[in-house]
Amino acid sequence: MKKNVIIIGAAGRDFHNFNTYFRGNTGYNVVAFTAAQIPDIDGRKYPKELAGEDLYPAGIPIFAESDLPKLIKDLKVDDCIFSYSDVPYPRVMTMSAIVNAAGANFMLLGPKDTMVKSTKPVIAVGATRTGCGKSQTSRRIIEILMEKGLKVVAIRHPMPYGDLNAQKVQRFATVEDLKKHKCTIEEMEEYEPHVVRGNVIYAGVDYEAIVRAAEVDPDGCDVILWDGGNNDFPFYKPDLMIGVADPLRPGAEVSYYPGEVVARISDVIVINKIDSASLENINAVRANLARINPTAVVVDGASPLTVDKPELIRGKRVLVVEDGPTLTHGEMKIGAGVVAALKFGAGELVDPRPFTVGKLSETFRIYPNIGTLLPAMGYGDEQVRDLEKTIENTPCDTVVIATPIDLSRIVKINKPMVKVGYDLQEIGTPNLTGILDEFVKKHNLV
Repeated sequence: MKKNVIIIGAAGRDFHNFNTYFRGNTGYNVVAFTAAQIPDIDGRKYPKELAGEDLYPAGIPIFAESDLPKLIKDLKVDDCIFSYSDVPYPRVMTMSAIVNAAGANFMLLGPKDTMVKSTKPVIAVGATRTGCGKSQTSRRIIEILMEKGLKVVAIRHPMPYGDLNAQKVQRFATVEDLKKHKCTIEEMEEYEPHVVRGNVIYAGVDYEAIVRAAEVDPDGCDVILWDGGNNDFPFYKPDLMIGVADPLRPGAEVSYYPGEVVARISDVIVINKIDSASLENINAVRANLARINPTAVVVDGASPLTVDKPELIRGKRVLVVEDGPTLTHGEMKIGAGVVAALKFGAGELVDPRPFTVGKLSETFRIYPNIGTLLPAMGYGDEQVRDLEKTIENTPCDTVVIATPIDLSRIVKINKPMVKVGYDLQEIGTPNLTGILDEFVKKHNLV
């Protein structure tokens, strides 16, 4: 007898879990997805073309997570599969209690049933929390491999917030591709730093189809680089797993799901931001990692800043615009922009909250602990317009932009701007160069 299933997600891991475990599986009937974390992603359908028209001729509806108890009862659900990331352990078990109280089983799928095997060597980058520094770690790995003459194709953790059929397999090789695929600000923040450096990046919904396309990319492919999202574990079976931990949030590496999974399965762990964390917190993270994964190679790293126009910061009233997810469910109180503003002597950090409009006002209500800065939220056209209007409304001398993209290309900014950049810098040895030398040799890539 078929079991009725709800997949609890946030437009990413949930679709992948369906594709790898439930699609075509006649023992189950997935009656619904639920959506959380990301604004306005419920109310859609997982389309029949992706779900499999033989078992799901009408597709699969996506509801708000708040409807879960009623859905379990109305749809006679047997199993609920928790399928999203960057969640504290008490929240995971609260969800389990909600599901169990409504009468269903609460389940988590692991790597064995969800990782796809590539025909190419795979290096995977993950983290213990959102905002640890996965992106700059991925960029550093790609730079080292490209210097060796290797063709690296990056595949990014999914962010399919639009037309799911159109987003089945996406390839980005130029900045123009970002516009062609109607990318959100959050997507551009992850894709643009890759394409401007000259390497191709894929993303989308169907990650089996995506990796098969990447393996035969027209520009060539020697290595697949999995660029993870949030603190999720990889969708592909890695030949080298690199995790990133953050000593600005000590203890998170053993208290957030599935970040501890990343920490436990990593061959290499980069302890990033040691230039801005206290020795006490660095040592606490180091001790936790040694306890749960004593065989991992630990690389010490820093995230040094670059600022293009520091003279526009000193003594000025500045509005800092930071990466959105790092501040929201990542729970960081400051980012690179605030650090740069303080380092270069800003006279005042202007609080944008009295001047927010629309969706940005809602973001601050949902995440009241965001600091004195503005998250660059842009999951849809309305949020982009609200971001532009909020920047326009906020009385400041300079806008300090610490997102990884050219934000002025997306929103009109009518004030002087400063761009903050950051990259991974390894401290001492072991380092990624030596680790990747061994990887290249092992897989006969030279």
